[in-house]
Amino acid sequence: MKIPQINDRLEQTLLDTGCDCVVGVDEVGRGSWAGPVVAAAFVYTRGQKLIPAVDDSKRLTLKRRIKIEKKLRKQNYSIGVAGVEEIDNVNILQATRLAIKRAIMDLDVKKYIVLLDGYFKEPFNFKYKCIIKGDAKHYSIAAASVLAKVYRDNLMVDLAKKYHGYGFKTNVGYGTAEHRAGLERHGVCDIHRRSYKPIKKLIGENN
Repeated sequence: MKIPQINDRLEQTLLDTGCDCVVGVDEVGRGSWAGPVVAAAFVYTRGQKLIPAVDDSKRLTLKRRIKIEKKLRKQNYSIGVAGVEEIDNVNILQATRLAIKRAIMDLDVKKYIVLLDGYFKEPFNFKYKCIIKGDAKHYSIAAASVLAKVYRDNLMVDLAKKYHGYGFKTNVGYGTAEHRAGLERHGVCDIHRRSYKPIKKLIGENN
């Protein structure tokens, strides 16, 4: 199967409609069993210098992703975070929406349109387009995917120093065999999502 190539044609087209900028947004951490969900909002403007290696974060090696993220941080972007307590209180979909809204609200931009990766049934209160697998197609969303991924990975690596035995440094909270084994040995810690089925099941078994 041919892998789609990242480009900025859609962003250029949208700028021609009168927008000052296009904001690409992607999130990371929805499926994780622990830690926050993180969204990044990346600002694309006319005449912007593109970083040729930008791609969907899932298609990049760790080394390449970190190198690209350092370059992207020199441009206009913001990060939004929704924590574990919020995820458990309002569910992961609503927490993801919160992270996205926080990322966008932190930007100093006017007359913009947002390109969101994926599909959201409930509408947002800003002008936007949802694009399935947008991080594999459009430059601004791909850039956001790299920024969100590196930010959250670094956060989970830091949390691994406090919460030992779950392998957060490498699995960043996802349900790997190492993580499962850690849960069996140590039980649930403060940053586990208690509303998630595997965690709820373990809590139930230990009560």
